[in-house]
Amino acid sequence: MTLMPPFRCLRPATAAEAARLLADHPGAVPLAGGTDLLVNLRRGLGTPPALVDLGAIAGFAAIAEEGEGLRLGAGLTLADLAENPAIRARHPALANAALAVAGPTHRASATLGGNLCQDTRCVFYNQSEWWREGNNWCLKYRGSNCHVVPKNDRCYATYHGDVAPVLMVLGAEAEIVGPQGMRRQPVAGLFRESGADHLTLAPGDVLTAILLPPQAGWVAGYAKLRVRESVDFPLAGIACAVQRDGDRLAGLRMAITGTNSAPLAVVADLAGADWDDAAAQVLVAAIRKTANVLKTTSVGPKYRRRVLLAAARRLADDLWRQAAP
Repeated sequence: MTLMPPFRCLRPATAAEAARLLADHPGAVPLAGGTDLLVNLRRGLGTPPALVDLGAIAGFAAIAEEGEGLRLGAGLTLADLAENPAIRARHPALANAALAVAGPTHRASATLGGNLCQDTRCVFYNQSEWWREGNNWCLKYRGSNCHVVPKNDRCYATYHGDVAPVLMVLGAEAEIVGPQGMRRQPVAGLFRESGADHLTLAPGDVLTAILLPPQAGWVAGYAKLRVRESVDFPLAGIACAVQRDGDRLAGLRMAITGTNSAPLAVVADLAGADWDDAAAQVLVAAIRKTANVLKTTSVGPKYRRRVLLAAARRLADDLWRQAAP
């Protein structure tokens, strides 16, 4: 680790002011809990001219009823998200995903919005500055070549957020305030499959809240695969939601993380099917088609792919049983 680079720290009182400051200071980045951003800055991964501290925005960490759903402020800490009675009762999969992030001290500072917008990771990127310089940098930062897939024109750094895939299978929306005002979009729309440019947020955009619709009839869960039971990012993660109609699937949603440059929905048309080995094989084939597991972590891609497929089947089996009338 090195000393922090010099920067200005700006502290707006409203989301609109934050959007204006980000737009007026090219290269400025938003700061919430800082558990990802500040570590990267100390590694020399970026030199923003300003940090826009979102901590003073009123209601930024609030949980509120909105219609039949919930509005979660993007500044809500993961500790509060995991422990909130309303979340645990109505969306336990989300609470469990938040609880799976890092350790207790990280979760006390890390925020919902920060977890969603965290940087992508790679064994060739998340290193000291002298190590990266000795390896001629990389395509994601200051280099011209991706060491994961050489002679390629895109970066394959991987997204490892735990919360995003759960929000995707819950049908959540993101509330964004930008220079043109406020808009809402599906959480999946926050991401693109590019390790060096994985967020679709435009300059000046601030993620302000997540909107959770009611989940009547759906049972959801999250499975995280990692080396240790705490601290580690997922080698792979799977979120799944199941809706059952007697002995048939009324609906199945699945999303994966830790395998690609973005969290991705798995498309498998199983509505109306029996949940049996044949249906499971269709789901596994869809996951295999979606996941692009490469050498971006210290654990080999073949192992990560195999445990991803096995864990997905196990999670879907468990949710099928839980959804029984």
